[in-house]
Order: sequence, then C-alpha cells, then structure tokens
Amino acid sequence: MSELINSVDQIWFTRCPVPTATGIAYKLGWLDEEFAKDGITVSTLQEGPREYNRHHYDHQLPTLIREGGNLLAIAARAQYAPTRLIGLTWIDEWQAILVRPDSGITEPHQLKGKRLALPAFVDHPIKDHVRGSSIARGMSLHGYKGALGIAGLTLDDVDLVEVAAAGAGRGDGRRSREVVGSLWAGLDELVAGNVDAVYVKGASAVEAAKRLGLVVGIDLDSYADKSVRVNNGTPRPITVHEDLLENHFDLVVRFLYQTLRAADWAKHNLEGVRSILQDETFAGAESVATAYRNDFHLHLEPTLTPDRLELFRKQKNFMWIHGLLDRDFDFDAWVDQRPLQEAKKQLEAKVA
Repeated sequence: MSELINSVDQIWFTRCPVPTATGIAYKLGWLDEEFAKDGITVSTLQEGPREYNRHHYDHQLPTLIREGGNLLAIAARAQYAPTRLIGLTWIDEWQAILVRPDSGITEPHQLKGKRLALPAFVDHPIKDHVRGSSIARGMSLHGYKGALGIAGLTLDDVDLVEVAAAGAGRGDGRRSREVVGSLWAGLDELVAGNVDAVYVKGASAVEAAKRLGLVVGIDLDSYADKSVRVNNGTPRPITVHEDLLENHFDLVVRFLYQTLRAADWAKHNLEGVRSILQDETFAGAESVATAYRNDFHLHLEPTLTPDRLELFRKQKNFMWIHGLLDRDFDFDAWVDQRPLQEAKKQLEAKVA
C-alpha cells in the first residue's frame, strides 16, 4: 500500500503509445520547465526503475498521474486504488474490424454467424491483475459489441473464438514496438483462416494490417454515434493518486495547466503533433496519418463534461458485466472536477 506524502521532489506520470496532451507537454519540455523551479523532477513511469512499472497497473504510487487506457484505470479503482478521475479525452484512433480481402464482409450485419477472434485472459505476472489487465480481450470484446450494435446484433449472434494473447502478459507497462504490436495476436489466426474477423485500433494495427495483406471490413470511426466506439482509449482518463491531489493540489493543477497548454498548441501544429506521434506510437508517418484523422489534433484537451462522463460510465459498466472487473464501485464518487476547473481558470486568465 502507498504511504502519505508530505513533500514532493518527483512527479511520475504514465501514458500509453497514443496521442495525449500530457505526452506532448512532456515532449515540448513544458512539464520539466514548470516544475524545475521547485526542484521537482518529472519523469515517465515507463522509463523509471523497473520496480515502479507495476504502478502502471495498480496506481499505488503517491506521486503518480496517469493518462492512459481506461481498462487499467478502471480495474485499479475496482481493486481499491486510491485514485480520483480528473480528466477525460476523446481521440478516435482507427478502430476497425479487419478481415481477409476475399471475405465479402463490408457491413456490420455481415458479421452475423462469423468467427471473431477473442484474445484470452493473460497470465499476468502482477498478482490480482488478470482481469483488467487483459487489455486485448477487453478491447476486442467491446469493439465487436459496438460493431454488432450498429446492425442491431449482439455478441450472441457471432462465434467468439478464443486465441492466444501473445506478448500481452509482459506486465511491466513499458513501451516498445514489440509490446504495442503484440496486442493484435489474432491477426495470425485471421490470415490462417481460423477466424473471420479481428478487432484492432491505432497506428501499430495499421502497419500490421498492411504487412499481412488484411483489409478493413468495418471502420468504426466512420459511424457518428460515439457510443459504438467506446473502448479502452475512448474516453481516455487522467487519474491521480488521492495523496497527491489532497496534499499537493496546486501541483496537480499546474500539471493539468501544462496539459491544456499543449492541447492548445496542438490545434495549430498538426505536423508537429504527427512527428511526436511517430515516436510515441512506434509507427511511420503514413500509418500515423491513417490512424489519427478527422482533425483529432483539435480535441486533445481533457474535459469532464456530462456526455463524456456518461460514455466513460458505459465502459465501466461493460467491464463489470463482461468479467473484466473484480468488483463494481461508485463511479460518481471517483470524479473530482476541482483541479481541471482551476487549471482552466488559470489558463483563461493567462490568455486574457
């Protein structure tokens, strides 16, 4: 368990290989600049001591701010992690159902009766983190549910074929091309003809599809209803340890302030954002451009609006219903609007 902190000389933050204002602020040097005057170092958890990497999953590090996939954030809260939800972003990142070129699958209704690859629960090396940390399984299951729902179908209308979640059990939260690519293990089964479709997302999946000669059967991003795209990265939460929030509220506000600045910078620097994303996602320029479309750079700022919170609640409920949580919890009690409201107020005052 964590211990109460009285002073801070190190802020850790953790993120996934996706577009985030937090990652941009860090790459631009703004987070270092903000806290250096107080003698506080800002570091990514993934590049820190290996023994800290477990906190990407359990969020038991008092000076940790986490912006990443929601499966782990929600699962940690369900396991009594002392966190608070302080922001949500929504970035569409090429969610698709891949098929073989000769499949004839181009519409959601054509999935009926098909074999869909479902990655197995991982044998996670961190005790008690099997359910929520089975990221590929959770993403695939909700991706199929969203696609089927477009056609009025349910998961009962397809054959879910369990496949190995190769590489997903590494469990240290580190970022590498190999770890990112390993989420889409079902693609080999698709090529071999053992399944008919595989859910994927992001730039790494773009590259995998090209490499294997697979095609997009259903582009989930092309449907206007955001609820069909609720998944691990949509919405994407920012969570903070309660100790840091309650005892060093100003530091959390300043962190969010720089995140909001970076989101504003991104609106006017698309090519700069894409350049950063190539490094973040371990993908080439073409794959990044394919995965992140539709003016995504205009919407990187975190919010806690009612509509976004309800979409996030939908993800929590989905995880509970489908066995991806150890227990349910009070969603509303998790949310803390205060730091983001204060950060926005300060940014508006600065601009004025």
